[in-house]
Amino acid sequence: MKKQIDSREAYKVFNTITTRWSDNDAYGHVNNVTYYSYFDTAANCYLIEEGGLDIVNSPAIGYVVSSACEYHSAVAYPDKIEAGLRVDRLGNSSVQYGIAIFKEGEQLAAAQGHFVHVFVDRVTQKPVPIPESIRTALEKILC
Repeated sequence: MKKQIDSREAYKVFNTITTRWSDNDAYGHVNNVTYYSYFDTAANCYLIEEGGLDIVNSPAIGYVVSSACEYHSAVAYPDKIEAGLRVDRLGNSSVQYGIAIFKEGEQLAAAQGHFVHVFVDRVTQKPVPIPESIRTALEKILC
């Protein structure tokens, strides 16, 4: 069964990410685990810039509890890439992001996936409602 490859139109915001020499593996392309760092960068950049997340002092922080990625075409340093971001599901204390990696100027995703943040109290580590400023930002990119 052939998998659906997302296009740019499926995502609400984009973040430019610079590939690094160390992202490449022995096979000459970005190693699969590095895509997860791109996903994390895209989501957290949005939370900080649009949601006002203070990663050092915020009483509520997001933990990744689930993630997945499908790979469609190779990316390699020094490719310029963009991470597309959207919210697929928004709960009381959790959010599922849809994220894709696009080579600069290309319409179809080189890789796409998701991850889930559960917001917890920094001290107690117990789930808490998503802070209002972050919820407002997430609602803007909800599909």
